[in-house]
Formats: sequence, structure tokens, C-alpha cells
Amino acid sequence: MRWTLKPEPNKTIVNDLAKDLTINKTLAKILVQRGITNFDDAKQFFRPSLNDLHNPYLLKDMDCAVKRIERAIKNKENILIYGDYDVDGTTAVSLVYLYLKTFYPNIYTYIPDRYTEGYGISYTGIDFAHNNNFSLIIALDCGIKAIEKINYAKEKNIDFIICDHHKPADKLPQAVAILNPKRKDCNYPYKELCGCGVGFKLIQALAEKRNQTINDLASYLDLVAIAIAADIVPITGENRILAYYGLQIINSNPRNGIKAIISNIKKDKLTITDVVFIIAPRINAAGRMKHGNYAVELLTENNLNSANEFALKIEKFNSNRKELDAKITEEALYKIVENNEVDNFTTVVYNENWHKGVIGIVASRLTETYYRPTIVFTKSGDTLSASARSVKGFDVYNAIEKCSEFIEQFGGHKYAAGLTILPENFIKFKQKFEEVVKNTIDKDLLIPEIKIDSVLNLEDISPKFLRIIKQMEPFGPQNMKPIFLSNNVRDNGYGRQIGSDKSHLKLNVFQGSDKNSYDVVGFGLGNKIDKVNNNFDIVYTLDENEWNGNKSIQLMLKDIK
Repeated sequence: MRWTLKPEPNKTIVNDLAKDLTINKTLAKILVQRGITNFDDAKQFFRPSLNDLHNPYLLKDMDCAVKRIERAIKNKENILIYGDYDVDGTTAVSLVYLYLKTFYPNIYTYIPDRYTEGYGISYTGIDFAHNNNFSLIIALDCGIKAIEKINYAKEKNIDFIICDHHKPADKLPQAVAILNPKRKDCNYPYKELCGCGVGFKLIQALAEKRNQTINDLASYLDLVAIAIAADIVPITGENRILAYYGLQIINSNPRNGIKAIISNIKKDKLTITDVVFIIAPRINAAGRMKHGNYAVELLTENNLNSANEFALKIEKFNSNRKELDAKITEEALYKIVENNEVDNFTTVVYNENWHKGVIGIVASRLTETYYRPTIVFTKSGDTLSASARSVKGFDVYNAIEKCSEFIEQFGGHKYAAGLTILPENFIKFKQKFEEVVKNTIDKDLLIPEIKIDSVLNLEDISPKFLRIIKQMEPFGPQNMKPIFLSNNVRDNGYGRQIGSDKSHLKLNVFQGSDKNSYDVVGFGLGNKIDKVNNNFDIVYTLDENEWNGNKSIQLMLKDIK
């Protein structure tokens, strides 16, 4: 691991902020590093308000989108809510469907089949709309590159409203309206909304026409928070407000589908991390293993008993998914060694029998193991489909784009992408991708980096210190949980490996002559036991441990040297 201390911010600003907020300078420094430089910034950060959400009509084409929906309602047209099969897509479809259904009956949903239709808008979906008399499709979390498919829909007299957040190409589809903050000609103040977030802006605009306030829409924010967490978008600005209030709904009054998923979780309060690792994988499992419709049915179900039945089915899908991704990951790791590709700059593996629904997870697992840009291919009809994942700091989307001569189609983000190629181009693509990455990646990026917010003396840790850090939640990209470095700590002599396979580390550390000591837990760091001798340095986050009703501060170890 590379340990990198974040640059020291301006000391005068830090000192003034510490004084204004009556907090210590370490906390003030962390806030300034995150762009919070004065009392008003801090107030907005620590006390997010729904009233600070931007006017939805600042999104280009929003007025066109609202007018077209209002016209459809007036003319009693059938409206199809169409979305991708992942968490962002299925939550977005559920959100817009549930809102429109409160005042208009002719609303239906459509999720494409991952295996027969693939990602995004499909000709099959458009044919379904045409055959069932739909004249308006609202596409969520997809559609920004579907130029030919939107033209095909127009030939069948079907209008499209696209709500997307993926990077647009230079040419846009001929839709009635395209809501995407990343459009070059869109001046919306916040660019990092997820697909469900764009869907929320649409219902926010529709709500204004019905004299509803933002508080009337708060009950939908559990869906938005789940999408924000699952899609790994920055938790800053508007996303922070939406995630903050969405988590409150999840913890106080979630819809029945979410209630059914979390019914067995024994926690007082779910965090964004719980959403990422507990709720999101289960919603995703529907589209991975069976069909995304199961997720939409779960999230839109009003009856708790029915929701529990859907949740049980999805739990089985998730169990199957876990078994499959473990098996395929093992096979892929073996293939890398077998092909003598351990020292490559990339990992590109293919097996025609691998399950298309889990190759994205497998790509993530391989990236964790070898820490380099990774693409996992499987057979999909007459083509090969793949999921790509990257390492921090490297734009895998751009790298794939430089191999476009061998690609049929692709799309995605800086750190995750999907692509389709012809079987005969696999070797050529693999060689080209390796060459592109080798020539463009900063070699330091191939070593995992821990970005440290601040050096911290153990004596400066206090309940108040932890309380303020907890108020910085929800954590996520661009607002990660603060990471601290403490130098020259010592273990009290009881440091040991724990867990059935001794893969974890448990210490109790102190610093200098200070009598205060803290429990330290390092998951997956059992092999670092040999570093625990005399004085050593630790990098960690702060957590609260509760045991038999007693709460104590615990250090969650990231690395040790």
C-alpha cells in the first residue's frame, strides 16, 4: 500500500474555521480539505436541507419533458417507464412509476432482459411498446447513446424522454427531451446525479405543476439513497442531501419492499455502507440471476406479505449469485496464472460459459487481487460481452475508447464500463487494451493507495471528536470516512490473529507515556502480525464499538508499517 498524506490546506482558513465552529484544528483541516471553508459551508454540510436542492427546471429540456408528460396525461396515452436492470435503473423505474401512478392510471414498467436484450434501450422493448399501444417511453439510467433505436421508435410514432447520467457522445438521440446534467449544453449546477437522481428531478418538476412541495416527495428518497450508494457517485452537494434524507426514510419508514429486505438485520441504524453491502446486492441479484422485473415488483409492492415473498425469491437469487461469483473468480484467477499474465498491466479473461450476470462482480474481485484495469468476457449470443473495472485514478472508459476499432458497442464511466465485441476480435482487443494501458497508466496507480486525511495523536481522540466525524455521514466518494495516521504506537502485548483462519488482527495500542489505549481491529490483516513489534505506525478510521450495552471508541485498521 502507498500511504499518501493529503496536502495541508491554508492554515489561516483552518484556524478561523476551528474557532468559528469551536472544534479542534484536525477536524477543521479535514473540513477544509473537503471544500468547507467557512461557517455557512459547514452549516450546509452538517445540516443538509431539502430546500437547498436545485430548481429541476435548470436541467436542459425539463420544460419539454414536463409538457410532453402533461400532454400524454391529457390525451389518456399509455406511458411506459423503461429502465436498466441494475440498482440505479430499477429504483429509478420504481420511483417514477410510483409517483405518476398517484394521479394517472395508464402507467406501466419495462426492464430489458440482461441476456436476450442486453443493456439499455432495446428494439424488443420498442416493439413491445408499439404492440401494446404505448406512445411515450420515459427511459431512466439509459438511452443517451441510443441514436438508432430512438429513430426506430420515431418511425413507430413513439416519443422518448431520456433521463440519463452517463457520458453523452457528441451526437444526441432525437428524443423529445434529454435530461442529463452531463450534456455539454446543460448548465445544471450539479453534474453528479445518478440515474434515479435524474428521475427524482423529473418528478420534482412535475410536482411543482401540482402545487406539491419537496416535503411531499420525501417518501421517495429511500429509493434515491439506495441508487446513490449502489452507483458509487460522489456524495457531495445534491447527492449528499438526497442520501442524507433517504437514509432517514430507510431507518424510519421505508417502503414495504425495503422493509422486507432489511427485516432480519439487527441494527439500530443502517448506514450508507449497509445499503451498499446489504440492500443493493439483493436488488441487483434479480437482474443478474433472473430478471430485473423482480426488483421493480419488490420496490413497488404495497402489500407487506407480498413484499416478503418477493424478498425471499430475491434472497435465493442473491445466494446463487454469491456461489457463482466465487466459482468464476476462482476459475479466472487460475486462468491468469495459467496464461503467465500475472505481471501484465491489465487483466483480460474470457470463458464462454461464465454467467453474464456476475462478470461485473468477478471483474471487481480480480481488480482487488491484482490491482490493475480488468475486463471479464463471456459469450452472449453471437458476440462476447464484458464488464470492465478500473483502479483508482485510471479512466478505463477512455482506455476502452482507444480500442474502439475492435468494439461493437460500449458505455459506462471512468471506473466501470460494459462492452461488446465479435469473437474474432478478442485477441486483437486484448493486445490493444494491454498496449494502451501500458503506455498511459502512471505506474504508481498499480499499487493501492491510502489517502490519509491527517496525522493524529491518540490523546486527541475523544467522544466529541468521534461524534463530529459521525455527523459527516453519509460517507462515500469525495466525502470518505476520514483516515488517520498515528506514528510510534505500541501494542500492550496481547496483539493476536483472530478468526477461524486467523486472517484478522486484534490489537490494543497506546502512544508514548499516555495511559489511554484503544482496541484495534484489522480485517484481513492477520498476516501483518509480524509488524507488531516495538514501535509501529498505523493507518485507521474511527468507529464506535458496542458490547453488552457499553460503547467504546475502536480503531479500524487499514494498514500497518
